[in-house]
Amino acid sequence: MRVLIVRIGAMGDVLHAMPAVAALRERHPDWFIGWAIEPQWSDLLQIAGDPNDLQQIEGRYDGRALVDRWYSVTARAWKRRLISLKTRSEIHALRDVLQTDRFDVCVDMQGALKSAMVGRMAWATVFAGPAAPRERLARWFYKQQVEMNSAHVVEQGCELLGAAVSEELHPARVTLPMDEMDERWATEEVGCERFCLISAGGGWGAKIWPAERFGRVAAELAKAGVQTMVNTSPRGSRDADLVVQASEGAARVVCCSVGQLIALTRRAAVVVASDTGPLHLAAALQRPVVGIYGPTDPTRNGPYGTRSRVLRDAGSVTSHKRVRDVEAGMLRIEVDEVVAAAMEMLG
Repeated sequence: MRVLIVRIGAMGDVLHAMPAVAALRERHPDWFIGWAIEPQWSDLLQIAGDPNDLQQIEGRYDGRALVDRWYSVTARAWKRRLISLKTRSEIHALRDVLQTDRFDVCVDMQGALKSAMVGRMAWATVFAGPAAPRERLARWFYKQQVEMNSAHVVEQGCELLGAAVSEELHPARVTLPMDEMDERWATEEVGCERFCLISAGGGWGAKIWPAERFGRVAAELAKAGVQTMVNTSPRGSRDADLVVQASEGAARVVCCSVGQLIALTRRAAVVVASDTGPLHLAAALQRPVVGIYGPTDPTRNGPYGTRSRVLRDAGSVTSHKRVRDVEAGMLRIEVDEVVAAAMEMLG
């Protein structure tokens, strides 16, 4: 069997899809599994035959890599230049390579119009997607519409992929890449110190706890002898800088790529974040986490498969509207609550 996974982004969503794919890989190590994804998130995928992967080089990976090949879907760039010849050429090239690889099954694990269109390009015999996708128009592209009844999105992914291949799947542990250069960088960056990793960003404003409060958390942890690092992309971010300013020197910014973030997170004693990609990366790496939630429901999107404390105000209302202002319930979560949760996880 040849199976194509379509989950273009973002980080947290890709990580949520991976336990289902890992379960399929465990059950069928001889199947060819491809993944259509934005290039910036491809470092999350353990690719067959990757020469930089220490886990394969040193024999610490006890199975095949998660996927055999990934396919570049530069959807954000296409959106910026919809009618350009370059966009048309790249889409045609993607369609050609997907059809050349002759997939038996394609599963849209994103449920968006753009992911459904990418999946349709493959012309797989079976093209499955959620019966109630995030964008309603996407369902009309699917040959098989799958009803999903599980509470958590990780388990929903198993229902969806399992239905597409006519098997029952249960979430499997994910093995993330271990790049030699990234591991060396992380060792030099943190040394042997015990640290808390704070991720102050998020997908949209409503679910981002104020950066100043993250800074105060770092200041309180410093009193207990715990150092704090704040991750950000190589470009840096205003939120990360605000955390450091509010921490009064207790936190420092670490700019890192996706691969470097994986290595850095492996070394964290605890990760504190809102519902964002680095939180779910920590969960996949089985690091202790403190999740600060507001408009997103932790029953569906909470940290999965690791020790965790989730803080959510009883008055928070579930909503995925991408509004700019932080949700009112999140503002009722106090600094001392987050510090206490972090110390519990450190304990």
